[in-house]
Amino acid sequence: MGIVVQKYGGSSVATAEHIAAVAARVGRARDSGQQLVVVVSAMGKTTDRLLRLAGEVSEDPAPREIDQLLATGEEQSVALLAMALHARGVDAVSLTGPQAGMRITGRYGSGIISEIKPDRMQGLLEEGKVVIVAGFQGMNALGDVMTLGRGGSDTTAVALAAALDADRCEVYTDVDGIYTADPRIVPEARRVATVSSEEMAEMAWRGAKVMHPRAVELGALYGVEIHVRSSFEEGPGTAIIGGDKLEYLGNLETRETVAGIVHDLDVSRISLTGIQTGPGTMSRIFTPLSERGISVDVIVESGQKEGTSDIAFTVGRGDFEEARRLAGEVAESLGGVVEGERELGKVSVVGTGMLNRPGYAAGMFGAMGRAGIPIRMVSTSEIQVTCVVPGDRVEEAVRILHEDFRLEERDV
Repeated sequence: MGIVVQKYGGSSVATAEHIAAVAARVGRARDSGQQLVVVVSAMGKTTDRLLRLAGEVSEDPAPREIDQLLATGEEQSVALLAMALHARGVDAVSLTGPQAGMRITGRYGSGIISEIKPDRMQGLLEEGKVVIVAGFQGMNALGDVMTLGRGGSDTTAVALAAALDADRCEVYTDVDGIYTADPRIVPEARRVATVSSEEMAEMAWRGAKVMHPRAVELGALYGVEIHVRSSFEEGPGTAIIGGDKLEYLGNLETRETVAGIVHDLDVSRISLTGIQTGPGTMSRIFTPLSERGISVDVIVESGQKEGTSDIAFTVGRGDFEEARRLAGEVAESLGGVVEGERELGKVSVVGTGMLNRPGYAAGMFGAMGRAGIPIRMVSTSEIQVTCVVPGDRVEEAVRILHEDFRLEERDV
């Protein structure tokens, strides 16, 4: 049989008992004849705990040292899992990201994978060993440990699957697949058996937390089939597929368009009102934000009136104050004012082919209008319609849209 990459998140290895359960699952897969590479995250809330410790010893810890510190979380996990496998009589070797040949470039804390040298892993697999790799990390050109940022273990796993030409990448987490909506909000939400990589990437970017969007996009780029499954129970999970494997989805153009409803509560809005606009205005507004590492999502510009216009955009709530300050400086220099609204959220309807099937945006707006939910901003593409709404109405909007689009009844 071929190579399979498995990835276990922090909740899957949170305790010694959980690690033993993961070892049992890995052992069963190994006994079936699979060659296994297992990517592991830090245990439970280890990363958060390490960040708190860093803040206690320094008001401004160096990014390089933060990466040195955070990398130890995954290194603990891989060593413990290797020990648990040894106890079951399974030959296993733990590797850090650098030892696995993971080369990283970019900034500390948010690196990107530049190259993977899989020779050592391939040699260990040929010897019949299970290879356990620390997710979230690699080595930069200086020989330093560098991390990929939050969610980086997903990216590590998919990248290794691509580099090793694995049959598939199995992502084990605390849920049993991708749902038509968050089942904690919509108990009637249904697990989706298959979803396209394009839909999954959009859902991840729009708020679904099951998979990191970088990992999904990497899988789409290199044709890696990804299966999302539960660490705590057996089940088929959800297959994320794309490219030349799309025929697996079946039904082609007759399949239901809407894949799911996703939401994000980490949203705030900044508005620059009555500013003088011209060539370079957008750069003046958004370059300072980029230089501070502030990510901007939805951007809306109103029509010009007497040489002025209004520009609004969304950022995460944690960046609200800094973004409003920076935007305020620009607004003042352009003769306008800045306004802000912190407690907002996004609700998105995601599905392939929505642009070619009219009525979905109108249906979304109509459902929320009947419920009296105000819409602050709208963003659309061929695969999604997103509405920015008050934060305290987000969950209500999710339930209404899931019911209105009848996702609990559909064979998606």
